[in-house]
Amino acid sequence: MWALILPSFVAGSLAGLSGGLLGVAALRLRLSALGYAMAHAAFAGAALGLWLGLPPLLTAFLFASALAALLGPISEKTGLPVDSILAILFPLTMALGFLFITLTPGLPLTSPALTLFWGSLLGVGWTDVFVLAGITLVALGFVAFFRREVWASLVERRLAEEAGIPARWILWALYFLLGAGVAGSMRLVGGLLVYVMLFLPASSAAQLVLDLRRQFLLAPIFGVVSTLGGVGLSFWADLPVGTAVALASCGVFLFCWALSPRRRIPNLAEQFPGPAKGPN
Repeated sequence: MWALILPSFVAGSLAGLSGGLLGVAALRLRLSALGYAMAHAAFAGAALGLWLGLPPLLTAFLFASALAALLGPISEKTGLPVDSILAILFPLTMALGFLFITLTPGLPLTSPALTLFWGSLLGVGWTDVFVLAGITLVALGFVAFFRREVWASLVERRLAEEAGIPARWILWALYFLLGAGVAGSMRLVGGLLVYVMLFLPASSAAQLVLDLRRQFLLAPIFGVVSTLGGVGLSFWADLPVGTAVALASCGVFLFCWALSPRRRIPNLAEQFPGPAKGPN
């Protein structure tokens, strides 16, 4: 029994930790379409792998990570905001995924490409755990080692660049880590709900603290609590794991919202305005 449960709980802890940490950056950069676009990019990659006869989960991860790595350069060359590029990639990758599925004869509904949409507790193995562990360690190391640069780039990119901080490369690295984190978590919670792990823990932390550094500390904790609570609820109530994680994350958010100083002090948003709008 524990041989089946333990990988899911470890993977859930790692996915919640990395999702909460990187979700603060995604929330600050207003990349609301990131979860959808990267999930469908992974779906297209898995379908491509099935068509070419390659391991679908490997091609899903590589395809989504490659697209995430190209977000920054494409935005720089075209002058389009990253969120607009993600909105374009969302239908494009979905169309490519169904095209590759159509080209693959005799594909069953239980194929790995399709199961990436809703996730699977029993499908999580130690290979997925090692992938998530690698993504989490890289994300933690990057944010910890470049904490000043990351903070400055997220708060005000133009001022950071004037101070000599390579904000462009910092943001490009964050885009890549966000894409890799989404792709690595899809086996557990599925592409339809993976964005819950990015935005709800970060939103919960933002309800309680205004300081970005403290949000980076609180959001991973909320991510781990929500994911482990969702995995446990999934086993206990026999629910789909993605649904259970979403319910647990919403419960944590509502609890934080009820305690939020933002709700008790009406003019708090005016005293601490959000980031200025500008190109990503």
